Amino acid sequence: MINFGIGRPSADLLPLDLLRQASEEFFRVAEPHDITYGRKEGDARFTESLAAFLEKNYGQQIRADSLFLSGGASQALDYICTQFSRPGDSIIVEEPCYFLAFQIFKDHGLNIITVPLDRDGMDIDALEALLSRVKPALVYTIPIYQNPSGCSMSAVRRKRLIALSQEHDFLIVADEVYQLLSYNGTPPAAFGTMLTGDTVLSVGSFSKILAPGLRLGWIQTSNKRVRQLTEAGLVNSGGNMNQFTSMIVKQALDSGLAQKHLVELRTIYSERVNTMDATLREQLSDHVSWTKPEGGYFFWLKLIKHVDMKALQERASALQVGFHPGALFSNNDGMQGYIRLSFAYYKQESIRQGIAQLKTAFE
Repeated sequence: MINFGIGRPSADLLPLDLLRQASEEFFRVAEPHDITYGRKEGDARFTESLAAFLEKNYGQQIRADSLFLSGGASQALDYICTQFSRPGDSIIVEEPCYFLAFQIFKDHGLNIITVPLDRDGMDIDALEALLSRVKPALVYTIPIYQNPSGCSMSAVRRKRLIALSQEHDFLIVADEVYQLLSYNGTPPAAFGTMLTGDTVLSVGSFSKILAPGLRLGWIQTSNKRVRQLTEAGLVNSGGNMNQFTSMIVKQALDSGLAQKHLVELRTIYSERVNTMDATLREQLSDHVSWTKPEGGYFFWLKLIKHVDMKALQERASALQVGFHPGALFSNNDGMQGYIRLSFAYYKQESIRQGIAQLKTAFE
């Protein structure tokens, strides 16, 4: 089965040797206090190393005291909802949106309201009109190489969104897990570098750039919000989310191994993007349209003609190929005429084979 619905790194890209080296170096220099309860916001040595890594890749100064260690992006979203919202509050999200975030928001009893997006990201005009009727606690956006659409929010819209957050008193939750996975040019400045005021919480993760099983990520925000994040009973009781793993990843950051791996990932993913784009043009251009993504993990295909999505999925499954239907990414039963494909999980040969099988399913 070639399942283009899988949105994670392929097994060949998971750096066992890198993590083995980093672990050996950690244990060579480790002291007992390195594996006790950790500082609530994350070990200071780790946050300093993470700040240096982000500064190199963002091209802007990053303060270590703006960083709060999390157990990956999903845990960060859940924790932000715990600390900054209450059941019955509203959260505004993009349409389409990362489908697994819906359950996190529903777990917290939040009222999910959608606004559309286009090639420049969230429609800020539509958001501003909505804010005249709704007072959200949070606005959730994936501003860079969005999941599933692949679009990125323009610099102009980012500034307008921050201005609206300050005017209407809501927090921006910017899911920036794809910020470092750019394959063509320089992406817009991350929300994590735009912390003037106290309304931005930027979420990052090592799941996309190192290994998902590490369950290690970060929240980047103002000093005021970092203090609020450290006031929860969870970290008061147990310390930071992942002290031990952060010590190992620190070694990977300090040695330059993590940066080297990131550069290699960009090269490999760029090749997979090119392969999927070329194969789609060869095989499926009569059935779908798309914009080639400049980063991230996903192609967002728009069906040219109406297709019975359930029947298409059944035919595809019989041919041993899978994908995610667009409706999965809608909170309003929309996006019926779209499908999402991920290029991250398969090598080029499998991408070609899977697209050929998908063509057969269409025909």
